[in-house]
Amino acid sequence: MICSHSIGGRLSRKLAVLTMLIVGTLLTATWFSVEMSRQWAWSLALVTLLAGSLVVAGSYWHVRRQLRPLDDLASQTRPISARRLDQRLSLSDPAEELLPWIEQFNALMQRLERAYSQLKAFNADVAHELRTPLANLIGETELALSRERPLDVMRETLVSNLEETQRLSALVNDMLFLSQVDRGAMARRGAPVSLAELAAQVLDFHEAPFEDGELKVRIEGDARVAVDEPLFKRALSNLPGNAARFADHGSTVTVRIDNDAADQVRVGVQNAGEAIDDSALPRLFDRFFQGDKSRCCDDGQTHHGLGLAIVAAIARMHAGATLAESRGGMTRVGFTLAAAG
Repeated sequence: MICSHSIGGRLSRKLAVLTMLIVGTLLTATWFSVEMSRQWAWSLALVTLLAGSLVVAGSYWHVRRQLRPLDDLASQTRPISARRLDQRLSLSDPAEELLPWIEQFNALMQRLERAYSQLKAFNADVAHELRTPLANLIGETELALSRERPLDVMRETLVSNLEETQRLSALVNDMLFLSQVDRGAMARRGAPVSLAELAAQVLDFHEAPFEDGELKVRIEGDARVAVDEPLFKRALSNLPGNAARFADHGSTVTVRIDNDAADQVRVGVQNAGEAIDDSALPRLFDRFFQGDKSRCCDDGQTHHGLGLAIVAAIARMHAGATLAESRGGMTRVGFTLAAAG
């Protein structure tokens, strides 16, 4: 019995010691595991922070590098002003995505430069055209007031001044009309009408210059088109006068109306006479363009040079364009207009 109890006690103590060892080992392992987890967590946080910083720095550098061409373009646009409209954008090695923008901007600047140059020239021409009649008005009025004059002399002065004011009024009205067209005014088309009939009505107002030059007039062709009749007559009326001034004495002036394949109606006035220089043809419809001074104004009248510019404007209002050709002793000047409004 004693031996049995002794053996059981020793066994119990050994089991207790073994249990304590196992529990201690587990506790130690757990403590090391928690400590290692904590160290790993700090390490991961530090690595994440460093990686994020590197990503942010790299992204900032990359973005700045990619935006450098835009900064260069912005610096090139700063000097552009009304006095430096010749400035154009350029990059030594532009990205493919930027090329269309650069080309469009340069094309816009080219159009703006051309329009600004035309505006300056137009202002100078207007000042020149207004200066002459104003100077005449002032001079004649001062002369009339300088001393007592007979009634008939004063009447002649008033008549002359009236002609000058009428010329000024016509010039101002023409400029206002062109300004409206530049702002996008369009023609108000009515019902389809015979263009030949409208041309005949216009030619009735030009009988005097045709008779003076012993010129014959004929109308060839016709087309029924919806047009703004007053505007069409105004455009066409600027053409026979020019033809009558420059046509050979005793020749025939022809108003030709025909359709072309592009659904456009061509209206032109043709006369026989001295040819227009090829360099002048593209500028015939420019405002205040006079061409060869030696060919102008044989009728003793002064023409301010807006007639053909108005023809071009009315053609644009009808979705058309101008036409001018001079060869073989024949000159044809006119315009086209869209057959459908």
